[in-house]
Amino acid sequence: MKVLIVGGGGREHALAWKLIQSRLIDELHVAPGNPGIGRFAWCHPGVKATDVEGQVALAQQIGANLVVVGPDDALARGLVDRLAAVGIRAFGPTREAARLEWSKDFAKEIMTRAGVPTAGYGSFTDYETARAYLELQGAPIVIKADGLALGKGVTVCMTLVEAEDALKAVMLDRAFGEAGARVIIEEYMEGEEVSLLCLSDGRTVRQMVSAQDHKRAGEGDTGPNTGGMGTYAPVPAYTPDIARTVQKRIVEPVIAAMANRGAPFVGCLFVGLMLTADGPRVVEFNARFGDPEAQVVLPLLENDLLDVMLACVEGRLKEVDLRFRAGAAANIVLASPGYPGAYPKGLPIDGLAEADELGVTVFHAGTDYDEDGMLVTAGGRVLGVMATGADLPEALARAYAGVEAIQFEGKQYRRDIGWRSLSK
Repeated sequence: MKVLIVGGGGREHALAWKLIQSRLIDELHVAPGNPGIGRFAWCHPGVKATDVEGQVALAQQIGANLVVVGPDDALARGLVDRLAAVGIRAFGPTREAARLEWSKDFAKEIMTRAGVPTAGYGSFTDYETARAYLELQGAPIVIKADGLALGKGVTVCMTLVEAEDALKAVMLDRAFGEAGARVIIEEYMEGEEVSLLCLSDGRTVRQMVSAQDHKRAGEGDTGPNTGGMGTYAPVPAYTPDIARTVQKRIVEPVIAAMANRGAPFVGCLFVGLMLTADGPRVVEFNARFGDPEAQVVLPLLENDLLDVMLACVEGRLKEVDLRFRAGAAANIVLASPGYPGAYPKGLPIDGLAEADELGVTVFHAGTDYDEDGMLVTAGGRVLGVMATGADLPEALARAYAGVEAIQFEGKQYRRDIGWRSLSK
């Protein structure tokens, strides 16, 4: 089979790394791809992930049997719909089904109708009305831009001053552009956060192993929000009893609600969960594999990923039992100096060969080649260093050894990935 992956970040590198292991693969193409993916797959750097017509033309040109859509913005622009219109199968939801991610207001509406436990909220397009609601609710509270904001449109505010500043930034200063034309003001939930990736064929839904992201830039979950500074899987706090509750009260009702709307969800449904004292509640939905969650979930998956994706696309997921290896996986993100704010590009990267010798897997997120052919930094999140082990401490020790082997100027990373589980 010929498979095309849309995207060029760490998530897409992890997808490519897993898919190339499939017995069904003849050719693997990635657009635009990145230098790490280019070591084992055909990359098409001239086709951006958001270029819907370009991606469709490429899929037709190479004779793709399946297109796997990685990023949220490509889904929101209707790439899956366009591929279907020309007879090309895709793993990923249609634009209407992906609305669970690109409109937080829509996701809240679906959850309310389906009886899914989530935080109380208000939805606003008028700043003064939103500000009055905010003052009525008080703090702590959460401010969310309704649309896509590169994973940075959510602000957890511990004081009313912080909340007012966040609301002004989103609605008046338009820090996230049109994504902030509507804002969700949400109840603050206490508990441990868990990322759950679920595969669905539009009717059947299967949970993958749980993971936990570390969104804040600094140790102890301090500093600004980022796209994710590291992950590990599985999460001990996500017990089999909780998994059964989530299956019956959250993922099955949401998949059924989307099917009833005539927009069946086919692909990967990312469920952000808060494990509260009153049980699991939904923080948010994403309509694709998480980044950097995919980098720890996929290495633990024993199934042939392409076979599972085909089962989703062909409506036969009920025939598949997902299997995961024992042990744990950890992924440490190496970021550019200054991230998540302004950061330099073009910094030389050294030590990847040494990291390979340590048995870790390095996923490229923001890298490129300079004019001399040297690997350099090209993004905020540059690399993800992943390792597996018999348990979480072993996986983390191996991953951090790989981190130490890799060097670039101003390299920043968190040294406490997995701290919640380790503290228990």
